Amino acid sequence: MAIQGPIPVSFEQAFPHGCFIVGQVEQVKNFEASTGGKTVYARDKTTGEPIWQIPVMDGDPNLKAGQKTIAVKILSETEPIAPPALAGLPIAPVEFTGMTITPYVNPSGRLAYSYRATGMKPARPKQQAAPAGKEAAA
Repeated sequence: MAIQGPIPVSFEQAFPHGCFIVGQVEQVKNFEASTGGKTVYARDKTTGEPIWQIPVMDGDPNLKAGQKTIAVKILSETEPIAPPALAGLPIAPVEFTGMTITPYVNPSGRLAYSYRATGMKPARPKQQAAPAGKEAAA
């Protein structure tokens, strides 16, 4: 059977170079259901959970500037708490848990991806590789 719906992926598969929060967590509005000045918030069609989103910058150094920032949607009954920013910087390294990716064709006819997660946490520090020809200290 062909894959139906979101494709489960690990954080490392989605963001092999890591990613950084560059904005605020916001609850996603359901614009079609919001009428007469009443705001209705979006819920996931499968789980019924509220949908939140946060803008992140992909750490891949090979991406063009316009491709670096995307929104990751988080399914959670409560507002997700973003990790704190790095000292003196407006960004915070983050990891997402329970990730899925859904491919779709955007309005300009190009393949795009919707990133979803069930949670987020501060990013783990990456292990630095030993320089070539040098042994790691034991």
